[in-house]
Amino acid sequence: MLEFIGNGSRTCDGMTRRGFLQVGALAVGGLTLPGLLRLQAAQPAAASRKSVILVWQAGGPSHIDMYDLKPNAPAEVRGEFKPIATSVPGIQIGEHLPLQAKVFDKISVVRSAFHTNAGHGMGAQWMQTGYQATIEVNDNIFPSTGSVVAKMKGPNDPGLPAYVNLPRQVSFGKAAYLGASFNPFSPDNNPNDPTFQVRNLRLPGRVDASRLDRRRQLLQDLDTIRRDIDTKGDLEGLDTFYRDAMEMVTNTKAQLAFDVNKEPVKLRDRYGRNDLGQSCLLARRLVEAGVTFVTVQAGGGWDTHGDNFKQLKTKLLPQFDAAVATLVDDLHDRGLQNDVLVMAMGEFGRTPRINKDAGRDHWPGAMSVLYAGGGLKMGQAVGTTNALAEYPTSKPYTPGCVLSTMYHALGIDHKHVFHDDAQRPLPILSEGEPIKELVG
Repeated sequence: MLEFIGNGSRTCDGMTRRGFLQVGALAVGGLTLPGLLRLQAAQPAAASRKSVILVWQAGGPSHIDMYDLKPNAPAEVRGEFKPIATSVPGIQIGEHLPLQAKVFDKISVVRSAFHTNAGHGMGAQWMQTGYQATIEVNDNIFPSTGSVVAKMKGPNDPGLPAYVNLPRQVSFGKAAYLGASFNPFSPDNNPNDPTFQVRNLRLPGRVDASRLDRRRQLLQDLDTIRRDIDTKGDLEGLDTFYRDAMEMVTNTKAQLAFDVNKEPVKLRDRYGRNDLGQSCLLARRLVEAGVTFVTVQAGGGWDTHGDNFKQLKTKLLPQFDAAVATLVDDLHDRGLQNDVLVMAMGEFGRTPRINKDAGRDHWPGAMSVLYAGGGLKMGQAVGTTNALAEYPTSKPYTPGCVLSTMYHALGIDHKHVFHDDAQRPLPILSEGEPIKELVG
């Protein structure tokens, strides 16, 4: 059967998603219209194969316990973690990041990033789009960086999507007024699962080529559907994007790129046998194959209002440390360190003062952002904060600076102007310039 308009479904953060035009019964593996649209329009392969892997630490990672420790601060600020030396003389980071310490010559951390909004939704929107929302929201008002990159560059290989979220769609990772065609493609499955499959990229065995061709023709007939039946405009690009979806499910390129089981067992173990580690490994496979932008959800749980130190040392930091350090090493081993930029960040940092529940609360006044590769200058700790890690004391950098550095690495002009649904001109970023210590 075909479902042109389905019932709305609500995610845990309150977002309503339209389930219109399901092609599961068309035997393309349950591919929905949003799935079709997320598979970007076929374009010639880009002249540059620059790409980005963003490790998104949803909830807000504790900068003072990771990259900006204050061992001389009072106990209620410094906490229980100690700094350790890195491979770069004079630079120390937290003791529960020993693998990243070993590869710090291949990493740079900006310790002096900041903004002024302590709300999860508004902070996440600001850090993922470069624009501050004026109200608490649970969906994109402005396009995410991945969507902007998909719009500006397309995929590095036309047989693959430009923009992917792993293991599932990330909050505030969508395209807003750029249109649903630049939303992320996501497998919505855990790559650490032994039975991991990308359901949108596999045809059931009962469907042969002739049946698929007939269904392709049926989709072509949908050109006659009035585009104004959907208030979000998600049907606008159907005639453009269904073709690319069909091409992807009938060739093996995308299927092979997503097949993380082809990686050596020892390498999979190094990344970590968990959703974050295997998602980072899969992200490397995808950018190597031709995806331009991958956002990896870093396991969640970074909102450590209670038992901050226990949560960090027993799970969050060991998994994050192994995944990121191995990803950095793996990219170097494959000669991809100049083509692939790795970033890791969340929506804000954590309060320097420990609360009554042994936790740390939201703190946008200072945060740390990790960069690796992408042709940027590595082996640095950029900027400083005050003695309590409350605010920058040198080289303060805004979300616009953080993101314009990424766009610079990709060769994208961050001042390029789009137009929203009201035809208002909106530059990719409204403020900020690339961080000179990294690009100069």
